[in-house]
Amino acid sequence: MSRRTVSVLVVCAAILVVLWLAADVLLVVFAGILFAVFVRGGGDVIAARAHVARGIGLAIFGISFVAAAAAFLAFAGAAFADQLQKLLDSLPQAIQAVRSYVEAHGWMRRALDMFDPGDFMPSGRLATSAFSTTFGLIGNVVVIAFVGLYGAISPGIYARGLTALLAPSLRPAATDMLGEAASALRGWLMAQLVSMTAVGVLTGLGLWALGVPLALILAVLAALLTFIPNIGPILAATPAVLLGLSDGLSTALWIAGLYVAVQTIESYVITPGMQKETVSLPPALTISMQLLFGVLFGILGLALATPLAAVLLRVLRKFYVAGYLDREAAAGSTDGGHQPPERLAGSADRPSATWGA
Repeated sequence: MSRRTVSVLVVCAAILVVLWLAADVLLVVFAGILFAVFVRGGGDVIAARAHVARGIGLAIFGISFVAAAAAFLAFAGAAFADQLQKLLDSLPQAIQAVRSYVEAHGWMRRALDMFDPGDFMPSGRLATSAFSTTFGLIGNVVVIAFVGLYGAISPGIYARGLTALLAPSLRPAATDMLGEAASALRGWLMAQLVSMTAVGVLTGLGLWALGVPLALILAVLAALLTFIPNIGPILAATPAVLLGLSDGLSTALWIAGLYVAVQTIESYVITPGMQKETVSLPPALTISMQLLFGVLFGILGLALATPLAAVLLRVLRKFYVAGYLDREAAAGSTDGGHQPPERLAGSADRPSATWGA
């Protein structure tokens, strides 16, 4: 068995062992990598616009990000927390109003009896990961922040460490693969940030125009949950519609119509425009990944399923389909399947022939 094969088998075995023993930790690390891509991308933009060194751009972006967060907490933090508390206090009353309305209609009551929300909630180990149980949400956030900052400052160290685990002949292709993964994350994250901002602003303006209370917190919730495509908008609309039902069915319908209109604009105008430069994910694949990771790893898996799908799709298209499978078709198209290897190397999008058999 060649050293190339042994190195690939060792790396794959190590990944499988970690996935089996501590997949939740890998998800936290992946969230840190996503944050590193965000910080690094912001620093690169500032460095390019201001014509300064990359390190200076990274420092400016980091300081600006922390200053913006501190300013938000100082000027809007109290109002935000107050609206959040009011929302939490209002939801039980809104749910009770919905229950009373449902119980007044026999067919709706029978349908509700058939629905058990507990069936859709993960339980046992799946509900609460070992990592989250031990360190809690604050610990996860701290780990994500440190992984993100160190990864943004010197990503090359960690990339070289990963590729060093493979045989030398495979390292150029592995470096290309990591570059494609980073590019996919960067493009997906840029599209999501634009979508989140647009959804938050449009939802806030619409709720304010409808005279809905707690419009600020509901708009922020809509923006944050846009990070989870397809499922997130439904989760964001639920508390707003419940609050609207306490004022009557017509108010709830107006609020539901607003959320549908905002998501239509986001899905058919904003996202397609951004995906010209990013990975276009098939909706069925996205939902399937979200359901799978949500059941296996809870809310963190649900939140990170889409960027993971973006990375996997980009890497598989580039290195497995174009870089490996399509070479068989290219070889069979000329010379009766005896095309020289050097010509086959140019048939893929990138000349990373080291991933061949």
